[in-house]
Amino acid sequence: MFDYQASADLLKDKIILVTGASSGIGRAAAKTFAAHGATVLLHGRDVDALESCYDEIDAAGHAQPAILPLDLNTATYDDFIVMQNSIGETFGRLDGILHNAGVLGRLAPIANTLTKDWEQIMQVNVNAPFMLTRTMLPLLEESPNASVVFTSSSVGRKGRAYWGGYSVSKFATEGLMQVLADEMENVSNIRFNTLNPGATDTRMRRQAYPAEDPSTNPQPEAIMPAYLYLMGSDSATVNGQALNAQ
Repeated sequence: MFDYQASADLLKDKIILVTGASSGIGRAAAKTFAAHGATVLLHGRDVDALESCYDEIDAAGHAQPAILPLDLNTATYDDFIVMQNSIGETFGRLDGILHNAGVLGRLAPIANTLTKDWEQIMQVNVNAPFMLTRTMLPLLEESPNASVVFTSSSVGRKGRAYWGGYSVSKFATEGLMQVLADEMENVSNIRFNTLNPGATDTRMRRQAYPAEDPSTNPQPEAIMPAYLYLMGSDSATVNGQALNAQ
């Protein structure tokens, strides 16, 4: 497991957007960031689940979060502009983005992959993070030290048979991060990195490995030290890196 102990106020007064915050790693990250002082912007498409997460953060006495519902399957660039305007008017800046939302798709040989399935994976896992990051750059530049974390996977660092579009989408994620990190390194206060959560007890993991005993994998809360590290000032010089949470 990632060896890092975060201070209680590591993210005090930071504004952090978490995509896919309704469940799994995204929900755990949102609650963890809030517990360390951040105002968390909760993105997802399940409004009821986002409201539940909101209520848990509020009940714990942390900074009041915000809810930003949007279905990435159908989201357009204009939708992200609307989101940017809303965040800008309310908060004035962004200190971090955790790109956690994603879809697995159907695991199958490339020869058996349907075009519509491929396009959906690319829309959610590649196009949406690109559009979101692109539109939020002006708000990230308003932060003295901003961090953008893209969620990767072991199959995005070494291709694996039958992982098809998901694997390719994570290779694209790694590439997007590297290009942004290189472009912005000397002209911006924003850093870009990827994080591979590893085997974690999530809905996507159970979908990918239906025969696996879920109890053999850590809960999302157990891998949060890596997420805290990348969002906090202790990683201020880390840019363009592919890290593992465990």
